[in-house]
Amino acid sequence: MLVLVAPGQGAQTPGFLTPWLELPGAADRIAAWSDAIGLDLAHYGTKADADEIRDTAVAQPLLVAAGLLSAAALGDVAPGVVAGHSVGEFTAAAFAGVLDDEAALRLVRTRGLAMAEAAAITATGMSALLGGDPEVTVPHLEKLGLTAANVNGAGQIVAAGTLEQLAALEADKPEGVRRVVALKVAGAFHTHHMAPAVAKLEEAAKALSPAAPTTRYVSNKDGQVVTDGAEVVARLVGQVANPVRWDLCMETFQELGATALIEVCPGGTLTGIAKRALPGVATVALKTPDDLDAARTLIAEHAAV
Repeated sequence: MLVLVAPGQGAQTPGFLTPWLELPGAADRIAAWSDAIGLDLAHYGTKADADEIRDTAVAQPLLVAAGLLSAAALGDVAPGVVAGHSVGEFTAAAFAGVLDDEAALRLVRTRGLAMAEAAAITATGMSALLGGDPEVTVPHLEKLGLTAANVNGAGQIVAAGTLEQLAALEADKPEGVRRVVALKVAGAFHTHHMAPAVAKLEEAAKALSPAAPTTRYVSNKDGQVVTDGAEVVARLVGQVANPVRWDLCMETFQELGATALIEVCPGGTLTGIAKRALPGVATVALKTPDDLDAARTLIAEHAAV
């Protein structure tokens, strides 16, 4: 069984969209999406520097657009399960047919703007902790006033909070944690710091007409399969201020019989975690169009087309 996943914020790098725009029809599709959401996706995906695409209001729609574009390049794929990490859940909602591509991009554009506004209230950020035991790490983070915003599995937790709290974490690592790595994000996402963004996203979601998922959709909230379109959207809204439980998502992949996993562009992060947490599951990360052939081979072996 094939799992199709989409990465979250921080996966973007300058120019990562450039080779994808050379595919037939890709530039036109990106141009149409850019017009729909009022953001020049081609510019930010090809010419913008790291600081420009670190901006939450830019990074989020750019990542969703890249995921949708790269998945379309695979052709008609029938994965057994879809999921996304953080903002990648919007990409996955489109994969599952809950929202069409443009609706997903409009909603994520609202999300990015609202979260950027919330992040501007207090200087906050996120750092990945490599190594350690969650039962030791999480209480230590709470002692420092931090939130375990992403519990990713395979020994990785992402802490979020104020820059002062993150500096204290650098000086006082939990037992067993080898390294603390600051992430390329501009806020403490999936924490109470993002609460102001929830109301704006709720208001935007009222205009949507979500459909029931046509593919099993696994939620970041608790790793459960969600079968109602309105519930998927409600979870997309609520996840802004609540932790991502990617560890539970991977447990569900395993329980459902996953044998292969493809991570759409800009792939690498989730396949890296899967290699450690899901031994025996074949993986392909779509970084450039050069990876499409390997992904299609995996599809032929593990999914209905």
